[in-house]
Amino acid sequence: MTEKKSEMASSLQGSMKAVSKSATHGEPKIGVAEFMAIAKRFGFSQDALEKIRAIASQDDLGEGPFLANYYSGLPETCVQAFEHSARELFGVKYALAVSSGTASLHCAFIAAGVGPGREVICPAIGFYATAAAVVQSNGIPVFCDVDESLGMDPTKLEKLITPRTVAIAPTHVMGSVANLEPIMAIAKKHGLKVIEDCAQSCGATYRGKLVGTIGDIGCFSISAYKIVGGGEAGLLITNDDTLWARANQQAECGGLWRPVRFAPPRWDGELFNGTNYRLSELEAAVDTVQMGKVLAIQQRFNHVKQRILRKLDTFQGITPQKLNDATGEVGYLLRFYPPNGDLARLIVQDLKARGINANCRPADAPPDWHLSAYMYPVTEMRGPTEDNCPFRCPIYLERGGKAHYAASDCPISVDLYERLVSISLNQWYSDEDCDNLGAVLNQVLGIHCKQDDTAPNWL
Repeated sequence: MTEKKSEMASSLQGSMKAVSKSATHGEPKIGVAEFMAIAKRFGFSQDALEKIRAIASQDDLGEGPFLANYYSGLPETCVQAFEHSARELFGVKYALAVSSGTASLHCAFIAAGVGPGREVICPAIGFYATAAAVVQSNGIPVFCDVDESLGMDPTKLEKLITPRTVAIAPTHVMGSVANLEPIMAIAKKHGLKVIEDCAQSCGATYRGKLVGTIGDIGCFSISAYKIVGGGEAGLLITNDDTLWARANQQAECGGLWRPVRFAPPRWDGELFNGTNYRLSELEAAVDTVQMGKVLAIQQRFNHVKQRILRKLDTFQGITPQKLNDATGEVGYLLRFYPPNGDLARLIVQDLKARGINANCRPADAPPDWHLSAYMYPVTEMRGPTEDNCPFRCPIYLERGGKAHYAASDCPISVDLYERLVSISLNQWYSDEDCDNLGAVLNQVLGIHCKQDDTAPNWL
């Protein structure tokens, strides 16, 4: 009887092997057609695409690639390579690749302990995603006004701190850097976490340190809309073991990040219900290459901006943007403030007529979610259900919280935003291009304003 069972098992195993072997003769799940779809997205000509298809069709792809971070069978996946390149670039212990910059912020706030009844101080200028991620974490954003750097004004920060505050989230706005030294000092004094939103200034430095490495957690948007990135991706960096573990659990609640996926908690609070912010292999493959370009991009932009600024005269009524670290910022925008919006629009009109890519707020400008006064998903205090959590969360109310938003809360941000002139710069400008742009800007400003050697300097 035992021999018959053994023979049957042997026969069944042989049959399964035979079936498995024959199945490999079919087409791969992901093959040449999918590869060509990617190649087409790069914009190759039809002639080039046909040559690429011919070359790709020569290889046997077997079952095809596995385009996810886990269980790929590779010694290092593209996601892991992306995280490795980030750790090397920023000199940090941990890097977590996620699906977007907003996802990195959400993971960071959860990691930092944001939740019901807790507040995070956010700047009044910066994209709405920062405040939105606080709300997604069931916390309450509290807006801090800005100074002429467009970054969070440290002198206005301390009065916003309450017993409910758990974190400060300075944003490095549009290529510039926030004034981190006083912000870090205030955070340390009150025992608060600092979450740096570096989405718009990847590669910038503040007093010799890369942004994102100064606070407790650094968050980045690595996307087609930012300095580096091909599509949509995000990155979170930290040196803190606990913050890293909590961020991972939020990003990958399926447990794939853990040494033993389905094991019980290794410590109290390790496991909780997160979500899925995994980054795809295709995105990571592109962004690993992009990360290698970050420092060179910053250096080119910064050189261009500083050369132009050194060529500029000073004018009565023209206030240059305050630079918290002129040599450290990325500097893809040159910005200044005329005394009012009407003059700003005249200056922009004349600059555009001379071929300069300049912009300001139109007289009839629509709302802009880069300004807290217009961040309606937050300021309207409407939750996804009629309970209006977290704004009307019983825990928040019991702790003395009372969310309130008005444009008058941050008047400096509204004033500066309405009369701000921005000139887009190109990292590939030659020195001659920089000198010509500086000359044109001097000419236009000279038409509208009186040159004044006592006026504020550009650098």
